[in-house]
Amino acid sequence: MEYFFAPPELIGATSLRVEGEEYVHLTHVMRRGAGDMVRVVDGEGHAYDVRIESLERRSARCAILRRHDRLHEPACLVTVAPALLKSGSAFDFLIEKCTEVGVSAFEPLFTERSIPRHGKPERWRKIALAAMKQCGRSVLPGVRDPAPLSEYLARGEGNSLRLILHEKEGTPTLQEYLVGPARPARVDLCVGPEGGFSDAEIDLAVTAGWQPAYLGPRRLRAETAGIAAATLVLLHP
Repeated sequence: MEYFFAPPELIGATSLRVEGEEYVHLTHVMRRGAGDMVRVVDGEGHAYDVRIESLERRSARCAILRRHDRLHEPACLVTVAPALLKSGSAFDFLIEKCTEVGVSAFEPLFTERSIPRHGKPERWRKIALAAMKQCGRSVLPGVRDPAPLSEYLARGEGNSLRLILHEKEGTPTLQEYLVGPARPARVDLCVGPEGGFSDAEIDLAVTAGWQPAYLGPRRLRAETAGIAAATLVLLHP
């Protein structure tokens, strides 16, 4: 079943509307019409099996047949805070694949070794939206505007396991933090740029309550490290 997006304000008790770019995709790309069945997600954890009732000039009216709560969503909430990368396409890839494996939010960062000093949050949000629909999720990951690492570390948001990836041998592995009778309900992962974090940044993170985590001896690209870390957390038994 194809997935489409409708914001909560377009969803009622028994019907919803598909508008804008989603309407164009529904009607002109996928060629769906009255009587067809599709699935619509609101990005806040709800999915709806609907039947298209009518097509208007700029919207489709759909009857809600069934509602699913947190459809295909993981129990653990994972936030990935990736440093901006030299390659825009690599950062796009990180957003896309982390969304597919189940990441709940992104906090892009400016770091000491970040080369870009600007970001494209609207582009990343569109990539996350497309990835959410493609993999059948019902939560649209939030993507904040880029912020300095020091500002992000100082927030201290929520009661979560906060890990900063560090390539120094002898650092506890990410898997070691996940061992135990109770899985963490929330994990925040801080991922460095090409070249990793500086020693001063690691020290700053530790002072702020973050714990260094090691991914192993192989040197991974920055985008690969972020995807691998998120996958390890979300697929850990």
